[in-house]
Amino acid sequence: MDILLVDDEPTIRLSVGDALTEAGHRVTLASDGAQALELARSRRFDVVVTDIGLPKVDGLTVFRTVKQESPGTDVILITAYAAVADAVEALKDGAHDYLTKPFDVDELVVRVGRLGDRHALNKELAAARAMLAARETARAIIGKSAPMLRLLDRIDALAGSDANVLIQGESGTGKELVARRIHDLSPRAAAPFVAVHCAAFPETLIEAELFGHERGAFTGAIKKRDGRFKVADGGTLFLDEVGEIPLPAQAKLLRVLQDGVIEPLGTSTSVKVDVRVLCATHRNLKECVSKGTFREDLYYRLNVLDVIVPPLRDRRGDLPILVEYFLQRFAPDPDRRPPISPRAWAAISNYAFPGNVRELEHAIQHAVVLARGREIDLEHMPRDIVGSDVEEAGGSAESIQPLGTALKAFEKEYLLRALRLADGRKLKAAEMLGISRKNLWEKLRAHELGDDELGDLVQ
Repeated sequence: MDILLVDDEPTIRLSVGDALTEAGHRVTLASDGAQALELARSRRFDVVVTDIGLPKVDGLTVFRTVKQESPGTDVILITAYAAVADAVEALKDGAHDYLTKPFDVDELVVRVGRLGDRHALNKELAAARAMLAARETARAIIGKSAPMLRLLDRIDALAGSDANVLIQGESGTGKELVARRIHDLSPRAAAPFVAVHCAAFPETLIEAELFGHERGAFTGAIKKRDGRFKVADGGTLFLDEVGEIPLPAQAKLLRVLQDGVIEPLGTSTSVKVDVRVLCATHRNLKECVSKGTFREDLYYRLNVLDVIVPPLRDRRGDLPILVEYFLQRFAPDPDRRPPISPRAWAAISNYAFPGNVRELEHAIQHAVVLARGREIDLEHMPRDIVGSDVEEAGGSAESIQPLGTALKAFEKEYLLRALRLADGRKLKAAEMLGISRKNLWEKLRAHELGDDELGDLVQ
């Protein structure tokens, strides 16, 4: 970060300035309040660290002027014990923190480092917010990672066709959103899009649901009802979890795909329909064919074109924009979304999300409800995500890692975060971190983060 350090004692300026520089920050020094104000007005600083007792202009005046002219700049005050009351009052007016003299330089570096985490996270979420503001998100597929860009290109390529599409992916990846986008981009966009969750109907009712029935066709059929194929006539029918359809209904579905006609239950009359079929499954249909639970001829009818939706673990670069999107959805006031603490963000970043985007959605909703407008921290996150981190945050001595191990893990995560924020450009990431490109390369190698491990993250 860009830091302005203001103190009239040369030894403090030099020792603290050197420590902050070694921590990777860019430090500008000022020896009095007037010089500090002149520097603050000539450029923007991320953080101002200032003594309260300064010549020419006192530190509290520097603080109030900086906060008025640059609200995004954080201010840390350094004060003698006698002026602690002034520092506490300044906290109420928006100062970030204060330390009393004599203070531990390492403690100041740690506090500034925490601010750096928060600044980096805020930049990440602000970029995500800007991206969301530039698009319609009601049915949008959210993501900018390389796997998602390839998915969107694939959708664009096949949307204009009338061929059937098999959409494959794990549960929670957003297969129905993919189906809706294919429909919305197709020549059938003005016609109905009808979705059927095949696993939601018992074997005795799935045929009636798909093909319709006449009155009295079975017990409970008190009136004639059109099936989903008829409702979707001219448009698109999406069969979710198509692998759950029983074999008798599969035979009838095959006939519809071959001949374009349906035969409602309770009648022998054939009804012509014009429907494009999109289907989805989390199962491996080839394995189902080999086991005899899915018809091979139907598999090839459905799998004319295919789309594979990537799991969330393969598109980690999309986490900021997805988190921002769900915060916007679930916050009581979308214009005042709760912030996320760096350690809560670290827990989200390190979690594998076996339930994919759906699990992330539920996690953010869970956190927003528990935080009640305050900053989202570890205790607001689902236990599956934070694991034992909540106990660690509470100070369990048994769960504390050796300092060297913890610092190494933090540095690795921070390097990855900088690369994500820099869209994978190593030179830009190095500049953001305040180190040389060679130094960044050496650190990545030390953490065994080669291009193969970083995948689509780096360029």
